[in-house]
Amino acid sequence: MADKKGAAASSKLLVRKKERTTKTAVTVEVKKEVKKEMKREVKREVKSSLVKKEEKVLAVGEKVEGNGDVPMEEGATANEDVANGEAAAAKANGANGEYEPIELPPWEIIEGDRIDPFQFKFQFKNVEYSSGRNKTFLCYLVDKGKADAGLMRGYLEDEHSGAHAEQAFFLQTLPDYDPAVKYTITWYMSSSPCAVCAAKIAEALQARKSIKMTLFSARLFEWEDQDIQAGLNALSQAGCKLRMMKPMDFTYVWDTFVENDDLTFTPWEDCQDNYEYYHEKLADIMQ
Repeated sequence: MADKKGAAASSKLLVRKKERTTKTAVTVEVKKEVKKEMKREVKREVKSSLVKKEEKVLAVGEKVEGNGDVPMEEGATANEDVANGEAAAAKANGANGEYEPIELPPWEIIEGDRIDPFQFKFQFKNVEYSSGRNKTFLCYLVDKGKADAGLMRGYLEDEHSGAHAEQAFFLQTLPDYDPAVKYTITWYMSSSPCAVCAAKIAEALQARKSIKMTLFSARLFEWEDQDIQAGLNALSQAGCKLRMMKPMDFTYVWDTFVENDDLTFTPWEDCQDNYEYYHEKLADIMQ
């Protein structure tokens, strides 16, 4: 009896083991089939994507066939558009295919009563190498010799404009010259005039004999250039007194022409040394 029960139990274990083996095999097969189906789905998606991309390429007329040609029906319109675009570009860029330069309007001359303190400390700093200081600030005083007329005071600022600040002074600030009036004009400039402006100022002084002018500069503009030196000498010969700004002159400009909020100006550490450097260079030019 015991042998029969043992045989029955053993038979049940074998059946269960066989069922588990069969179930495992079925699961493995299902997984394999799922993987195959996923691969086929990916291939179909890739193929569909390539077809769409090919249609898009045809739409713009690019080469997509094996021989490198564009089918006439699909590509004719696109090629015609490309040709028209190239013709328009050639017309816009000139016959030689180069871009024509765009002419930008000049910067306007800025007029005002008082300078921003940051601009003053940067633009008027009398350093030897004035990197980034691409503007000219001109502070002016005009005394017409009449008590009731008072002093004309203000500043001009330019940034590579059509007329530099020096020329703009005679065109905008003092356009109406009266030979009967004795003018005393004082300028405080962030940089001495360029060769062209120096010639223009000299010309204006020669035509306006009743003007006495003194020009203070924080820095000498490209003083090693022979044309600059010739222009400064021409200015001196026309009666303009040329001076370099001392520390006390910077303080005067700060008090008179800068939005200082009643703050006291403290010259930078090498202000006196830089003045002496430029003073010596100007003296050499004037010899």
